[in-house]
Amino acid sequence: MLRYLPFLLVLALWIYAFIDCLNTPEQEVKHLPKVVWVIIVLLFGEVLIGPIAWLAAGRDRKATAGGSTPSAWHRNRTEFVAPDDNPDFLKSLKDDAVPSQDVKDEALLKDWEADLRRREEELKRRENGDDPQQP
Repeated sequence: MLRYLPFLLVLALWIYAFIDCLNTPEQEVKHLPKVVWVIIVLLFGEVLIGPIAWLAAGRDRKATAGGSTPSAWHRNRTEFVAPDDNPDFLKSLKDDAVPSQDVKDEALLKDWEADLRRREEELKRRENGDDPQQP
């Protein structure tokens, strides 16, 4: 099994470099056109020249926005705050509230309450037999 390990490592590096070359956007490829890099990785993959050349010189390697290492990601991470506990979010809700809509809602609620009282009184009159609509 150990005698197959070098072959498997070469194959894994070859496949990784080929897929990385295919997935890299054209504007991030350096020195040669992307098609030429794909051919180099495929033709010289068995001897590791193509994949190593691609990984070393073919792609523009940039640091990620949050840092280039996991330790940098950890240092730049901010703690999550629930919306109910976030004063900025709660203030934005108050700012977004439309006062005219609140006034309309209050007026509609008062109309519903008045209609409900009227219907309750009407039902009480019917129960007492004071309904003027009955013959």
